[in-house]
This record gives sequence, C-alpha cells and structure tokens, in this order.
Amino acid sequence: MIAASALPRLPRLALLVLLIALLGACSSARKAPEPAPLPADPGKLRVRAVWSFEVGKVDGPLVLQAAGPVVGVGAADGSVQLIDGRTGEPLWRGSAGGALSAGVGHDGQRAAVVTVGNELVVLQDGKELWRQRLAAPSYTPPLVAGGRVFVLAADRSVSAYDGLSGRRLWMQNRSGEPLILRQPGVLLAVGDTLVAGLGVRLVGLNPLNGISRWELPMASPRGTNDVERLVDLVAGVARQGDNLCVRSFQATVGCVDATRGSLQWSKTASGASGLSGDAERLVGVEFDGTVLAWRRSDGERVWSNSQMRYRKLGSPLLLGATVVIGDEAGQLHFLSRADGTLQTRYATGNAPIAATPVLAGNTLVVVTRAGRVLGLRPE
Repeated sequence: MIAASALPRLPRLALLVLLIALLGACSSARKAPEPAPLPADPGKLRVRAVWSFEVGKVDGPLVLQAAGPVVGVGAADGSVQLIDGRTGEPLWRGSAGGALSAGVGHDGQRAAVVTVGNELVVLQDGKELWRQRLAAPSYTPPLVAGGRVFVLAADRSVSAYDGLSGRRLWMQNRSGEPLILRQPGVLLAVGDTLVAGLGVRLVGLNPLNGISRWELPMASPRGTNDVERLVDLVAGVARQGDNLCVRSFQATVGCVDATRGSLQWSKTASGASGLSGDAERLVGVEFDGTVLAWRRSDGERVWSNSQMRYRKLGSPLLLGATVVIGDEAGQLHFLSRADGTLQTRYATGNAPIAATPVLAGNTLVVVTRAGRVLGLRPE
C-alpha cells in the first residue's frame, strides 16, 4: 500500500492523501484478472499441524520474526506476546495499549512495537518497560539488538534508543520522495553494522552514533509521476552471512556485500514483496503472482511458476527443499526449490495469511488475518 509521507506542511500532505485516494478509486474501478483454477494437489509432501491458538484479529503490516525458537505475535487490539514456536506455548503476554502499525521486533526476551498513535512501546515479561512518541509513523518492526532499539520511520529517519531506559541516543534524518510504501521496510543488523533501507538506498550505519559507513542505490527511479518513481526497498531480506539480497519496489532485485558496501548484481523485476533465499537460490513473487527463482551468485533466472497468478500471494519462505507461499484465501502453497513445481497445499482457513511464515526450530509458524496462529511441520 502507498501512503503519504509525514511532511511538515499540511497542505502538501493533504494533497498527497488526496492523490492516494484517487489512485485507490482508479484501481478499484479496474477489474482484476480472474485467477486460473489451481491444479490438483499432487500430495508429494505431508504437512501436519502440531499446535494452534487464537490471538484475535490481525490487521496492518505484521512481520513474524524468530529469535531461536521464540516468535513474536501481535494483534490489531495491541496485544503482544512471545511464544515458543516449537510448542505454541506463550512465554509472556502484554499490551501496547493501542492498535499496532508495526511489529513485532524482539530479541527473544524484549519486544518492541509501534502503535498507530506513533508511540514506540517496549515490553518485557508482559510488562511495559517504556514508551516514546515518534515524530512520524512507522510500518517497519523495530530492531531490538545489542541492548538498543532501532526504529525506521516513514519520514525516512532512523533512530536508536536505550533498551532499558528508552532514552533516545541518536537520530539520522533523510529526505526523500514525497510518497512512501505503507508496508515494512529494511532494517537489520549485519555484524557491527546497522543496515537500513532509506528510499531506494541501502545504507550501512554505525549503530553507536548513526554515522553512515556506506550507501548503495539499488534502483534508478523512473516515470513521469511520484507513484511511478516510487522504488522503496521492501522487507524480506534474503541474508547469507554478509551477503544481502533485497527487492526495490516495482524496479529491481539485487545482492550486496554488506561488509564492503558493494553491489554484486542487480536485475530488473516487478514486484512488491520481499525475497527469501539460501546460499544458492533466491525466490520472489512478481506483481501478477508469478513466482520466480534466481541464481544467487549472478541473478540469472532458474525457474518460474505462473500457476498461482492473480491470487494475491505474500512473500515466500525458502525452507529446505521447498518454497512456502501464503495467499489471500488462507492457503499455503509448497513448491519445489529445484524447479518450482507444486508439492502440496495446506488450507489454514478462509482468512488471508497475515505475514510471511517463519521457521522456529523445526516448526513452521503461520498467522492468518482472523488471528489463527498455527505450528506446522512438513514431512
């Protein structure tokens, strides 16, 4: 989703909001292509549920993160919990005191979320440690690492807070295009470098003071208007050690060396969701639902699967010999890593998959928009 950035001048902000409203009206007027019937399930892979529970409706841009076996889950009402992904048992439950716009970032003990009221809230053992008001919205889960909490905001600023006191340690501001994506962006730690997506640029920062160590443009904005020129980097980073592969919205996919701050390769691609990968392969979904696999070493295409076109797929998860992708109908599609052929499907219910599934131990953790949380084990 595209949203207006937080700009200091109200008339311009109102104009951008109006622009988005008009875009939404135009897109709804165009009838989306009908998806083709799904092929029969070949049943080449068995998937069984080992646990499940309900958390209440899940709304907004939820991201599942695993710190070892621990997974953070948030709901629309502001409830936050850390669970043992292997068993589904809650480690603790708490509340941010308001609906969430970003979360859940955590380190296995301490969790951080951002509310729709632009408040950064940090919890531990189910209790609120502190909260700080942000100057702009955030749609990216805060990064909890090294005793600090890092925030990527919609005004393309990055800030750091002391994990115990909530004292702001530093902030780096970056101007950019007038529109931003209302979906999670790139924010992660690679060794002693904080890596963030600031518009089209992937930036390596010193986490102690926010000073830039390197910057790489991942695409070249093109087009005749702000929407066509929007090329923000989106969440879903395929990481192998210091090698990071990312997607630039509607423009490219590419890989970088985060130690040297050097671009290894970049290929034209048209999609809006993140990537997954291992040492040899990358997988992503294009705008029309075509699933593509690239060779990690040079970006050459390996295979494509168009059987799920127009089914509003989420971001993929490369899981061993399979690729897992959820859709708007609540189905998980398991494809072969080798050639992209369908292995099996698993129905979680009628609600859309809310976030990219995540692996905790040997258990696949899945959340639906209806608030159903499942632990699955492919066999």
